[in-house]
Amino acid sequence: MIDPVPAKKSRRHFILGGLGLAGALVVGWGVLPPRQRLTGAHPLPAAHGETALNGWVMIAPDGRVTVAMAKSEMGQGVDTALPMLVAEELDVPLSMVDIMPAPIDKIYGDITMFPDGLPFHPDDRGAIKRAAQSLSKKMAREFGVMVTGGSSSVKDSWLPMREAGAAARARLIAAAAESWQVPAAGCHTEAGFVVHADGRRAAYGTLAARAAQMQQAAFTLKDPAQFKLIGRSQPRRDIPAKINGSAGFGMDVRPAGMVYAALSMCPTFGGSLQSYDGQAATSMPGVLQVLPLASNAKGAPAAVAVIANTWWQAQRALARLTVVWDAGPNASVSSASIAAQLATGLQQESGFTYYSQGDIRAGAQAAKTLRAEYSAPFLAHAALEPINCTARFKDGKLDVWLPTQVPSIAVTAAAKAAGISEEDVTLHQTYLGGGFGRRLETDMVTQAVAIAMQAKGLPVQLIWRREDDMAHDFYRPAALARFEAALSSSGEVLAYQSKSASGAPVQHMMERAFGLPKVGPDKTTIEGLFDLCYAFPNQKMAHVIVDTVAPIGSWRSVGHSHNAFFKESFIDEIAHARGQDGVALRRSLLTNHPRHLAVLNAAVEKAGKPAAGRAHGVALHQSFGSIVAQVAEVSVAGTQIRVHKITSAVDCGKVVNPDGVRQQMESAVVFGLSAALHGAITILDGQVAQKNYHDYPMLRMTQTPEIAVVLINSEAEPEGVGEPGTPPVAPAVANAVFTLTGQRLRSLPLKLATQ
Repeated sequence: MIDPVPAKKSRRHFILGGLGLAGALVVGWGVLPPRQRLTGAHPLPAAHGETALNGWVMIAPDGRVTVAMAKSEMGQGVDTALPMLVAEELDVPLSMVDIMPAPIDKIYGDITMFPDGLPFHPDDRGAIKRAAQSLSKKMAREFGVMVTGGSSSVKDSWLPMREAGAAARARLIAAAAESWQVPAAGCHTEAGFVVHADGRRAAYGTLAARAAQMQQAAFTLKDPAQFKLIGRSQPRRDIPAKINGSAGFGMDVRPAGMVYAALSMCPTFGGSLQSYDGQAATSMPGVLQVLPLASNAKGAPAAVAVIANTWWQAQRALARLTVVWDAGPNASVSSASIAAQLATGLQQESGFTYYSQGDIRAGAQAAKTLRAEYSAPFLAHAALEPINCTARFKDGKLDVWLPTQVPSIAVTAAAKAAGISEEDVTLHQTYLGGGFGRRLETDMVTQAVAIAMQAKGLPVQLIWRREDDMAHDFYRPAALARFEAALSSSGEVLAYQSKSASGAPVQHMMERAFGLPKVGPDKTTIEGLFDLCYAFPNQKMAHVIVDTVAPIGSWRSVGHSHNAFFKESFIDEIAHARGQDGVALRRSLLTNHPRHLAVLNAAVEKAGKPAAGRAHGVALHQSFGSIVAQVAEVSVAGTQIRVHKITSAVDCGKVVNPDGVRQQMESAVVFGLSAALHGAITILDGQVAQKNYHDYPMLRMTQTPEIAVVLINSEAEPEGVGEPGTPPVAPAVANAVFTLTGQRLRSLPLKLATQ
């Protein structure tokens, strides 16, 4: 059995609710209505005579609309999809809408990631879940953390940005009606005008100032049947600038007088700076300063920084530094020792049971018991734009130029690093050259600010080398999972259980971001395993948190990225043990999940039959609210796995920009396939062995398969899109490889043994 009497009990327990008076106060506060998200603490900054009608919408005299963007554009298309929400409700063409970064304000805080992170099963419709989600949304609104992550951008913005457009529309109608001395009910809007039934028309730009002086009129959101923009593909608004080179990324900023910084960082986890000699470096041309940086709570390691007139001069000077590192207590840690640590934790701790149903002891009557163990390595984010941050501290004020997924957290981190008030920090947000969860962190901010504090008022641009990025990432955790399925003589699954072990990335992130203790469960460790859509009558899923010395964080699709591989591979193992096709087994287990079944059928139908010499592998997985099925068409030559085509079907609720969703599915497939075939961070002597793309390769153009995407029509509210296409890739490929070779690959990346 997976879970015999453990040698010791897990120290982690899940507690919901408060105690005594504190609990009563929380419950009482919880029944109050949530704070509004329409009007911020300060009006939007009007740079060109615009008039703000609420915290999201400004209108210029010429009728152009400016929309505040609370989410970071990192290639996922939010600069197109989110303005569509306002434009739809405001009745203006998308071409008339401009965007601006939202200021730091609690109304822009994400309120969907917190409830989505609660460890409830998707099929749970109970009062406790509803109450907990409602309370967590209210708490998130109070904290007001501005963040782009968890595939929540459209989902979180769906209501407030539509309400902002509808509220502005109502104000404009009221202003026109007052001007014309007619009832507002006799007016409607179209293409940037308020129109009266008698034919009179007034452009929004001529009404905005009057509208801003009026009280907010009552408004209603459009019925989806009235949508003219939402659901229709729109060209990506960020693409022209990215093609012609005018787009501004973090490394493109050039404040006057800027100098550059490069770092030498302690290579071992938890090591420290013992000594350094910068004399040879400071004598080199262009070098201005050499200074030490201490490790800090944001995850930045001990380092020595070189400031120079150019980054190349700073980089060359690093080679002339004499640095002695104290490797610390982790100098002997390796991937092998961490794997042993995970295995020991899995064996000796009971872990936390996230979900159970029925009586798992029914498996004792099994005619056959199927067991399997799966593993996944650490993974780096490896975004194309290296880590960077530009900072200037002058006259008690701090300016920070940064590609970030967490603007409000970055401002807090910068202020704390400088020892000043957050009001004295100005964040200049740029495009992100890839995020994938890496830019949820602020280690680079604390480093850049610490350097800028010593730079005598000059702006300093800190740029990491690719080798720095590989060696000092916050990695996707390594994981180990054991599965067991008890089968009757007829092949019926009597009991199904899993137990897994890994680090807890959200615990680590919360400690770095907010100083919170690493306690309690972490849903991301077991997401994709405990939230099973398949109808097994008796099931149990548990997880053991095993902390290792490697720093960990969120990686695109987080726990789903490896747990989907574990679970969907084992489902195929069950099918094989039953002498059944994997698709047929899944269909038989989805009688209670018609949406999942529809997605599976759509993918299989679209994929058709594999070409001669190839095989299909299938995987079905729900993450971030969206259901994705993928069919991989694969061939094998010797030990080489070649993926020719991936067919994806997705039900993500209401689709805002269909082309944008397709692009995200394509991106997720490429990202997931890179990891499935190549991705592995290995640790030797307490440090990362990989250095650059030559030993941590990405999928090349010649290796990229044809990708077909099917969007399932749905009237449900939007769910996540940026990440759900990644998890099914690896198991779909692995299942196809098994069909071709009979080898069941249970470890990532997928490597065939020589036969």
